[in-house]
Amino acid sequence: MSISRRSLVKAGLATSASALSLSSLWAENGEIAAIHPTSRNAAKSTQTASSVADSQRERLLMDFGWKFHLGNAADSSKDFHFGSGKNPKAHTYSKSGQAGAVTTVAFDDSAWRTLDLPHDWAIELPFVHDPELTNTGSKPLGRRFPDTSIGWYRRTFEIPAADEGKRLQVEFEGIFRDATVFLNGQRLGENYSGFVPVTYDITDLVDYGGKNTLVVRVDATLQEGWFYEGAGIYRHVWLTKTSALHFVHDGIFVQSDVKGNACTLRVSAEVRNETAAEVVCSVHGGVRDTSGKSVAMLRSEATTLAPFSTTTVLLSGKLNSPRLWSLEDPHLYSFVAKIESGGRTFDEDEVRFGVRTIRFDPNEGFFLNGKPTKVLGTCNHQDHAGVGVALPDRINEYRVELLLGMGSNAYRTSHNPPTTALLDACDRLGMLVMDETRLFSSSEEGLDELRRFVRRDRNHPSVVIWSIANEEPLQATPVGTRMAATMKRLVQDLDPTRPVTAAMNKEKEWGEGISRIVDVQGFNYGDAAHMDEYHRTHPHQPLIGTETASTVSTRGIYANDPARGYVSAYDLNHPAWAALAEEWWPVYSNRKWLAGGFAWTGFDYRGETTPYDWPCIHSHFGIMDTCGFPKDIYFYYKTWWGKEPWLHLFPHWNWAGTEGQPIDVWCYSNQDAVELFLNGKSLGKQDVVREKHLAWKVPYAPGTLEARAYKGGKVVLTAKRETTGAPARLAITCDRGTIAADGQDVSMLTVRVLDGNEREVPTAGNPITFTVSGKGTLIGVGNGDPSCHESDKGPERSAFNGLCMGIVQSMRNGPGEMHITVSSAGLLSADLTVLCKPAKDIVGQRKSGILS
Repeated sequence: MSISRRSLVKAGLATSASALSLSSLWAENGEIAAIHPTSRNAAKSTQTASSVADSQRERLLMDFGWKFHLGNAADSSKDFHFGSGKNPKAHTYSKSGQAGAVTTVAFDDSAWRTLDLPHDWAIELPFVHDPELTNTGSKPLGRRFPDTSIGWYRRTFEIPAADEGKRLQVEFEGIFRDATVFLNGQRLGENYSGFVPVTYDITDLVDYGGKNTLVVRVDATLQEGWFYEGAGIYRHVWLTKTSALHFVHDGIFVQSDVKGNACTLRVSAEVRNETAAEVVCSVHGGVRDTSGKSVAMLRSEATTLAPFSTTTVLLSGKLNSPRLWSLEDPHLYSFVAKIESGGRTFDEDEVRFGVRTIRFDPNEGFFLNGKPTKVLGTCNHQDHAGVGVALPDRINEYRVELLLGMGSNAYRTSHNPPTTALLDACDRLGMLVMDETRLFSSSEEGLDELRRFVRRDRNHPSVVIWSIANEEPLQATPVGTRMAATMKRLVQDLDPTRPVTAAMNKEKEWGEGISRIVDVQGFNYGDAAHMDEYHRTHPHQPLIGTETASTVSTRGIYANDPARGYVSAYDLNHPAWAALAEEWWPVYSNRKWLAGGFAWTGFDYRGETTPYDWPCIHSHFGIMDTCGFPKDIYFYYKTWWGKEPWLHLFPHWNWAGTEGQPIDVWCYSNQDAVELFLNGKSLGKQDVVREKHLAWKVPYAPGTLEARAYKGGKVVLTAKRETTGAPARLAITCDRGTIAADGQDVSMLTVRVLDGNEREVPTAGNPITFTVSGKGTLIGVGNGDPSCHESDKGPERSAFNGLCMGIVQSMRNGPGEMHITVSSAGLLSADLTVLCKPAKDIVGQRKSGILS
């Protein structure tokens, strides 16, 4: 059909055929015409006005209702004949749409297990005593375990016929690893990374008005790291629907330039025209504060897009009296961007951001909003007791809360890009982030992973520095230097607002290779003398401890026990390369030119079982155990990193059979002095030495051990340890008594074993049974014991040194109450009720709805 002058006038548009806005192409019958710059003739398009104009962007969660089955890496007959040449229709890639029956809609998956995401099948596997499995947490993954290293996922869904003409994309936030993705028998592509998100356009392949099946084959045979990485689709999956004229995925970037009491916002927005017509459009956006109040408006000039092209639109504007994002007040703004053409809105997207300034100074350290801020950090892997790497969003937030509780203000995402939910939590709660990539590579694949990672994370105000490498063998070589230069160039092209670092071990290589490339030199371990010398010879380079400490300890254990895989909780043990908390922290705290450091690690994690192997299956590096239960070392950091007066006394006082023998008693306190008492008798008063502990040797006698902390000569704090009786009852508490009834939110349960006088029994190991009814389900259990081989999936788990953890999750079948009972033979049981309330959203996530 042709475009009449009448239709152009009605639309209020210019009559130049080469500069038509998309809305000018609407004809009176509601069809859109395709205008090619090389032709003055308008041809009919398959898109309609109702499907493109005023299109509402939808972001739909696809986590629910998946089918799962293990495959086999060695036997195709057990891998649904995938790739088997015996079946002419299963040659996999020989003909489009013939990737095998398992990838099609018609395949019968009724016998497969039904589950919701996120999912980590590795955590469900049995433990295997095999020295080669130490790094995988003793789970049977790898070439020698083909029957447990492949997993298949299928998700069938419908796309309405009315969606034809829209652009449809499916996004996987994280799959570990080596995933091949299909839709309706068509191969969408492969994604080797276990940590970087991947997005596929499925517009052409969808059966509009019919059933569609998304299929993912996951191959977790090979590792990317040397720590537990899990297996499966362990992060969210999303379906996004947009108009043909839309913002590119992760294509909006908000930068802020703060000067005095004013801020200039600079926004770049990538716009894609997926039509055969040349389009004139503009982008405008509103800035809203946390209350939803509009505080600024930005608008671009009109932009012309050629057919099937992408352009970057630039916007700028003033934000007066900005509320800065800080650790104390992590204020977030929202930028709501819209694409308009001819008075119609074609797409709308929202980006959250924060306004703040950062600076790494070679002599003064790190500055946030012009204020010197020592980085009090921890390195962390992403697994947690009960769930492996498949953490519901709330657990990421919970872990950040625990770290903040000990005074930490920074998080290094060791050694891979984190889930978006973690960065969202750091944004909301006020936690700095060193965002680290997994793959040190300047290959095409490596740079593509780096590109996706940086584009996704660059709007998070919590992210203050990028890390492109960790202890790389090539770090001091010419090859490694060239690789780092290429990677840094890409990062700064994508984000010129943040510096780049690399975590370098081997003091002799500091100053060589990639040290000459990065903006901020990262020290992994090393002694004070080497750091002092580096600062003297490199006075213009900012410095930070990318990895420090590595003290090893086991919660509630006070003597090394190699046979059981336990390490004393006194701060006395570390590997040869590492340092005690009392050794590394004074080095950093007393040198202002060191921006701060990241202790290895905030939490125990599966794998890397230093210093003992089997029966040990977890690391001992954590300041907290795998459940998030604090070890004694947690209170060292709380004492010296926290802002409140503190006193911590340990060990426990249950030492039956050792009467009269000396027990080492330690205190952490930030007051002037501490006096120790046993059964009311003073054992002496000691002055506190900054960043050290106080110690007494006390002949054991049952009763009450008490510490009294003095400030200005007055007692201001007391702490007690009492000899308890035998276990008599259980007690249960939760982090939140009300959660969202969305099938995703969780409550973290802590079970304590108590004696008859309501005192926690610090040596108890009673088996505990969880029973959940009502509007919830138990999704995981744990106890923090690094040598426990009980299932993380319950419903039974033994206490470890008096504590046990459970994780309960809401259901999607409406609000109501969830009832939890914990019981153990011979002990009084305990009950708890968690309220599940109606929910509009998943905590920390932004979505339009849930795909049924």
